[in-house]
Amino acid sequence: MLIAPTQDTAMTRAIAIIRETGGVIRTSEALKAGIHPRTLYALRDKNILERISRGFYRLTDGPPLSNPDLVTVAAKVPQGVVCLISALAFHEMTTQIPHSISIALAPGRKVPRLDYPAISVYRFSKASLAVGIEHHMIDSVVVKVFSPEKTLADCFKFRNKLGMDVVLEALKLYRTRERLIIAELLEYARVCRVERVMKPYLEATI
Repeated sequence: MLIAPTQDTAMTRAIAIIRETGGVIRTSEALKAGIHPRTLYALRDKNILERISRGFYRLTDGPPLSNPDLVTVAAKVPQGVVCLISALAFHEMTTQIPHSISIALAPGRKVPRLDYPAISVYRFSKASLAVGIEHHMIDSVVVKVFSPEKTLADCFKFRNKLGMDVVLEALKLYRTRERLIIAELLEYARVCRVERVMKPYLEATI
């Protein structure tokens, strides 16, 4: 006859599973791993787990998240890609301070609801959304961010919304990087259909 594990045993097992995932876990991942919702709630009530956002938890005894906003958005919107001002900030190509996390989504993709942080959603074509993506492991969560080159092309595409001062500053800061990949810049400019717009600025500044 099988004996049901006690709540303490269930919590100990759950903590071990969450540690294996880097100390953070989604509710869906916890359920797949066999952690019962009541165990998650018990861990939360005992202040062993803290809720970062809806359906996303971390162990309280772990190191603080280095970039909680990006991590939260990546965990809640895995199909999104960090773009534009947020990507510029990530790559240190702007002096602007993002007031929300900018993410790129495909046309028709449902916009998720987040309690925090604020997000700004931009619709990218399937072709534009499929290229130039970097995957960064931050606090045990994979965060998708457009590369510096793709981000520059995107900024020219959305220049009327961002302002040319932001775009030209990004181009200027890109020039200071050790590794300039002009071929990729031009390729992404073609994908974003801004090659004619970008080329004069590239010839003048790079």
